[in-house]
Amino acid sequence: MTTAFPIRTRALDWRLRFAALSLIWGFSFLLIKVGTEGYAPFQVTLGRLLFGTAVLAAAMAVKRERLPRGARTWGHLTVAAFLLNALPFSLFAYAELTIPSTLAGICNATSPLWGMALSLVALSEDRPTRTRVAGLGLGFVGVLTVLGAWQGFDGLDARGTAMALLASLSYPIGWIYVRRTLAGAGHSHLSMTGAQLLLGTLQLAVVTPLFTDLPSRFAVTPLLAIATLGSLGTGLALLVQYGLVAEVGPTTAQMVTYFIPVIATAAGVAILGESLSWSTPVGAVIVLAGAALTQVRRSAPAGARGRIDARFRRGARPTAAEPHPPRDLAAR
Repeated sequence: MTTAFPIRTRALDWRLRFAALSLIWGFSFLLIKVGTEGYAPFQVTLGRLLFGTAVLAAAMAVKRERLPRGARTWGHLTVAAFLLNALPFSLFAYAELTIPSTLAGICNATSPLWGMALSLVALSEDRPTRTRVAGLGLGFVGVLTVLGAWQGFDGLDARGTAMALLASLSYPIGWIYVRRTLAGAGHSHLSMTGAQLLLGTLQLAVVTPLFTDLPSRFAVTPLLAIATLGSLGTGLALLVQYGLVAEVGPTTAQMVTYFIPVIATAAGVAILGESLSWSTPVGAVIVLAGAALTQVRRSAPAGARGRIDARFRRGARPTAAEPHPPRDLAAR
């Protein structure tokens, strides 16, 4: 769950695939907003997971992969599916009922900040440095700037913003859980991710009928947005991201995180006509700068780096003590 299975799509240069992935995930917040215009948030999330699971199921069929076995593995995957998919996807969908997609995209960029703060407590090998602590502080200054704290958060929907921030917090909690429980599961990453999305779909399939009614009509445009969100933003994007990790390494592949809020903001303003005050882009830049600093780690010895990079490119699973284990990529 924490490394990439070696899907190598060399038909396109990795830079083009990197750009495509940035666009797909950046537009996801716009698609969520459009989807909620015709369907309830839980329905948007269920559709997203359903289409995403279908894409991964097709990939598993092509590669002749099987779902993982073992009650312990499935139990941990159930928790991972909730923390990394069902909960944050639902929270973002509910948040965008009352906040613009631009703000949701920027809140998503705080995930590395939460992750750094939590890892200092939960992961004994993740030692703090002055640079990372400074990045954490800078990042949260950026959050306050985005929210306009000096104005008393005037005009801001507190509930929707809190939901978006909670969704961003859920990702690193799930990542830490996966790292501590599934790092040595021994199954392929494609099968693990497919199982995780399947479990997330089942969770939403149980919850959605309890809290929503069937729509009186099936709005076409929101439905297409949900289908695109699931098949491209959740299914295909994961396969592309895993291929990038296998080819260029986790550190480079994870740089896509810093392009997502930029694209989400541009899409929200240009296509949805959302308003944008000066504090939003300024705060977003500060958030991204802080998030980048929190990812700066002590360098490993040259020999160790070579061995670890070689294992990453073979799709091997790192131990908890190895530097730079990639974040769980099924979270987006």
